[in-house]
Amino acid sequence: MIVEIKEYTDEECSFKEIKENPIVLDFSQCRYFLQVHELLKEKFGLPEYYGKNWDALWDCLRDRFYNKEYFEVHIYGYHTMPDDWQEECIKMLEIFDDVHKETPNVVFKLLD
Repeated sequence: MIVEIKEYTDEECSFKEIKENPIVLDFSQCRYFLQVHELLKEKFGLPEYYGKNWDALWDCLRDRFYNKEYFEVHIYGYHTMPDDWQEECIKMLEIFDDVHKETPNVVFKLLD
């Protein structure tokens, strides 16, 4: 079995600029679960190598906001997601809480 390993350019490995503050996460338009991670990647300007899993989110967000300017993250549509998605996304909310504890310059607000 041959496994192809993707090599990323320096640009793909970099965080993208966050163009809004507050950062608005609106999960109400997510129609399949992978869109949750795609939205997180887009809104937080995560690198191309973002693994679209909770461990990767923790790693990226901790690095993303450490010693950076103040950011607010407004979370909408969480309660519009199917129950099983909400249950899975509890991990995401726990990560947000942990990120805030380590990097208090980012504040997460669940607004729905």
